[in-house]
Amino acid sequence: MTPEAGNELEVEGVLNPASGRTPDGDLYLLPRLVAAGNVSRVGLARVVLDDGVPVGVEREGVVLAPDAGWERGATSAGTEDPRVTWIAALGLHVMSYVAYGPMGPKPALAVSENLRDWRRLGPLHFVYQPELDLDLNLFPNKDVVFFPEPVPGPDGVPSFAMLHRPMWDLGWVREREGVHLPAGVTDERPGIWISYVPVEDVLADINNLVHQHSSTLVAMSEFEFEELKIGPGPAPVRVEEGWLLIHHGVRGMLVKGVDQQAGVNYAAGAMILDAGDPSKVLARTSEPILAPETEAETSGIVPNVVFPTAIEEVDGVRYVFYGMADSAIGVARLDREE
Repeated sequence: MTPEAGNELEVEGVLNPASGRTPDGDLYLLPRLVAAGNVSRVGLARVVLDDGVPVGVEREGVVLAPDAGWERGATSAGTEDPRVTWIAALGLHVMSYVAYGPMGPKPALAVSENLRDWRRLGPLHFVYQPELDLDLNLFPNKDVVFFPEPVPGPDGVPSFAMLHRPMWDLGWVREREGVHLPAGVTDERPGIWISYVPVEDVLADINNLVHQHSSTLVAMSEFEFEELKIGPGPAPVRVEEGWLLIHHGVRGMLVKGVDQQAGVNYAAGAMILDAGDPSKVLARTSEPILAPETEAETSGIVPNVVFPTAIEEVDGVRYVFYGMADSAIGVARLDREE
């Protein structure tokens, strides 16, 4: 998928899509559409298949725009980088997205039965944990994605869990505020965290899904391709070894206020999380499984970026949809090697 000529909602790129299937079984992407001024919306586009292979899309409009006050700041606005997980226990698609409001990027949730009509649940709220010695709600946060089925919580209670990536440098949203780290954390680079909410709380009231408990660190950067930071990608996939998580890793240097980041490189790695305790990493790749190589990946609004955000299975084959240089959307086949 590339920006459509003459479409004012896409003049600054189409990228980082969520995905899902409608009740009739059709496969859809929910791409981030970027208009002038870096104002993002979430679109809906049916995936066109050729002999089972995704080859294009047919646009069906916009399903989420920055219409709520907390999605709009004085100089920014956006509903960005959606991730969608079908949670069968709820009978709902759960969308997490980044609301770019007055205090920078904050995560929010919406739910839908059909991918077209979405009901906002509101911004995520992290229950205060004294042992962390900080309030997670104060910090910018991105890359929220839910597991597709309940997992054991820290106390063994069946829970809906989500992965996310807090950012500890408040200087990005408040000048000279600097870095504030949770107690026990000594590495200020953004890493992957997990939070939980008991299943029974959500079944009693779907709005409780935004009230996240027991936040804990899952993984930090370890290897060269992810030396700057890591973050979750598509919803974890259950495999025989546990939960397969594809994540992005970033190397290079980010500079506040600079759009084109020379030397920054986004690649994709993978890890296996423990099925009995998804806060534990059992294995991970030391080299990328997908890296910028093609012209569309190495040249664009932000060069040298592959940013996986969705996995779908078609005729027994898994495909990964990903952002290409913050400009277009690509697809890669995901195969298992024995």
